[in-house]
Amino acid sequence: MSYEGNPELAIVPFPPDLEWINAPAPLTIQDLRGKIVILDFWTYGCINCIHMIPILRALEEKYPNELVVIGIHSAKFTNEGETENIRRIVQRYNITHPIINDHQFIIWQTYGIQAWPTLVVVDPRGNVLAAQSGEIPLEPLDALIAAMVDYWDEIGELDRTPLAYSSKADNQTARLLNFPGKVTVDGANNRLFIADTNNNRIIIADLTTYAVLDIIGSGIYGYADGTFEHTQFRQPQGMTLHDNILYIADTNNHTIRAADLKQRTVVTIAGTGEMGSGVLPFGMNIREPRAFQLRSPWDVEMGDDDTLYIAHAGSHQIFAMNLSTRMLSPVVGNGREALVNNQLATSELAQPSGLYFMANVLYFADSESSTIRAADFHNNVVLTIAGTLQNNLFDFGDVDGAVGTSRLQHPLGVTGSPDGTIYVADTYNHKIKAVDSTMTTHTLLGLSGGGYTDGGQDTAQFNEPGGLDYHNGQLYVADTNNHVIRVIDLMTKTVKTITFPNPERLQIANKLTVIDNNMETIITLPTQTLAAGDIYITLRLILPEGHKLNPNAPSYAEFDCELAQRISMPITDTEMRITVAFTNGEGRLYGEFNIYYCEATNESLCFIDRFRLDTPIIITDTGERNLIISRDLPLAKQG
Repeated sequence: MSYEGNPELAIVPFPPDLEWINAPAPLTIQDLRGKIVILDFWTYGCINCIHMIPILRALEEKYPNELVVIGIHSAKFTNEGETENIRRIVQRYNITHPIINDHQFIIWQTYGIQAWPTLVVVDPRGNVLAAQSGEIPLEPLDALIAAMVDYWDEIGELDRTPLAYSSKADNQTARLLNFPGKVTVDGANNRLFIADTNNNRIIIADLTTYAVLDIIGSGIYGYADGTFEHTQFRQPQGMTLHDNILYIADTNNHTIRAADLKQRTVVTIAGTGEMGSGVLPFGMNIREPRAFQLRSPWDVEMGDDDTLYIAHAGSHQIFAMNLSTRMLSPVVGNGREALVNNQLATSELAQPSGLYFMANVLYFADSESSTIRAADFHNNVVLTIAGTLQNNLFDFGDVDGAVGTSRLQHPLGVTGSPDGTIYVADTYNHKIKAVDSTMTTHTLLGLSGGGYTDGGQDTAQFNEPGGLDYHNGQLYVADTNNHVIRVIDLMTKTVKTITFPNPERLQIANKLTVIDNNMETIITLPTQTLAAGDIYITLRLILPEGHKLNPNAPSYAEFDCELAQRISMPITDTEMRITVAFTNGEGRLYGEFNIYYCEATNESLCFIDRFRLDTPIIITDTGERNLIISRDLPLAKQG
């Protein structure tokens, strides 16, 4: 089979006056000869584009010298067209391939692109082989690239010479906070919770002094339940508090996590750690949320009667989870991306990203429609309270006034005060706005273009604020691109930046360079007949020669079964035993394992091996009391 493209659809030279990111100089067509090239047409606020980032990263890691990915950033929103804003998002999502700012849609029009995201695959002769819009799973893309590598290698036209462009996102800087996404206030206990999103952790600070009280998460980008020190997140966003449990939207793990603030432990209550696909029909009940794959939950909010609402941005819906029954179901939106107000079941949303509940109404920042909308559960309707009333996802701007006249630009946060005022993080306008009881919007603070300045209405500046919360006459704002938390005094209409009196608590000690080899394996054993009572499970790890477990990284194992209590344990040796008490019956034993190991002579380079156990078991009075799980860890390769 030939993997040659159409010579009539050859890749064209990039316009000379466009700005590049992650490249010391613009790439030329000659630079790309002999390479397989993917042109990724994207815009950074689009959730479907965000979903393609880890897929493209996996291909880049697998084919480091054969494949070149070039991001063609063709902005939907005005704010997204600024090169410095694109540079920040490249840092936020750790994108390492070259990016072109195509804000005038020159390259977009050349290739006849019509939707975000769209991938264009180019062969080593520079001819377009294929183009596809929408989210594309890793498996078919991998199969195509693998076949192209084999074909062009066989005919001697594949060039494996590395290209000279950056292997790290531009301008990476160590910070106390790193793109904080959301904040939540616990006024009753004088606490402030901060989603330190790109440091993959949650900060708990004193609401009066801002002293750091505790940290949830190791700071390592990963997925692990356990103690606060052991827990791993992937860019967490929204939080809400209920009965001293902090519920967290762990966005890039596609899960909802529950942090017990007394026991200092974290467990997953919804999601598997893998991104789902498609749309869950309105009203369908999921009885085991931990077996259901979520899609980029961006915020969570408590309602009435133990109801946890989830801004399910990736399917353009809002879910509800009953914390007593653990039942999960969509309660707003049919899953089509649009701005259509109707009954809860038939309304259409566009990437809900922020939630606020009051008096049986759930307000939500509908980011891609640039509106604030409200789901009225008493009257079974959705309505818009700020922004356009038209079903037009390109009808955005920066205009104060009555609903329908007012315009916002990709808002991500919403909260409210006891007097009924709704406050908005108008993210891409770099402003904080207020919506009164007549659904009239006015700017509270912030100047067009963004920046970083404390002060009053004439001077205060923000840069893409992503979340906010109200308490006692003040707004607490996650000023995302400024990497700080700001406090607005609503009486004086002034803003100040909080400082931590003990900043040393925020340092991430011994932070490792981690290479995720994207090698998750599922181990399935034959049916195991085990004895009721205590069973001894032995985990045996066989490391590659010249490697060792890293004592500074939190390797862990977790076992779960309907016939036993869920158990998590840290892994500190290559052979460990755990005792698990089983009751009689039939079921399945599940395990999740994250192993960090290093070259013995280069301890700063740590690799991850993820694998799972899924095996049927029968528990009887006469079964075996020992179960051995053995795993040969792969020889890790740097991407």
